[in-house]
Amino acid sequence: MGLDNAGKTTTLYKLHLGEAVTTAPTIGSNVEEVWDLGGQESLRTSWATYYRGTHAVIVVIDSTDRARINIIKDELFRLLQHGDLEGAVVLVFANKQDLKDAMSPAEITDALSLHSIKNHDWHIQASCAITGEGLYDGLGWIAQKVAGKATTS
Repeated sequence: MGLDNAGKTTTLYKLHLGEAVTTAPTIGSNVEEVWDLGGQESLRTSWATYYRGTHAVIVVIDSTDRARINIIKDELFRLLQHGDLEGAVVLVFANKQDLKDAMSPAEITDALSLHSIKNHDWHIQASCAITGEGLYDGLGWIAQKVAGKATTS
């Protein structure tokens, strides 16, 4: 999940196809092995429809979008209160790190108050969906956490 223009669809298809693809704004969702939910304000109310059975949430942040960082913070904390996401791990991709005005992962951590998240394991990963930098590192973290939860259940 993430706001519009954060790079969610580019991230999805870089992981799925191994290449960056030209995308248009997502209306609704794209489904591969994960849900790519549209981030426009009018679509955010439908996000909860997809939560049941979710083991991990990936939040894609446009690291250059300082003007809307509080909006994604509010959406993230609203999402984390949903009962169907109890126990889900949270990966934040600090996307667009290739751009010179990008906030660092540490800045985003502070802006989103990630350290206040107590009921979910979370991780922030610097990334660039165009080049793929950081994407597999983030997925590796999810795989490790989800596998660990499966063996302790």
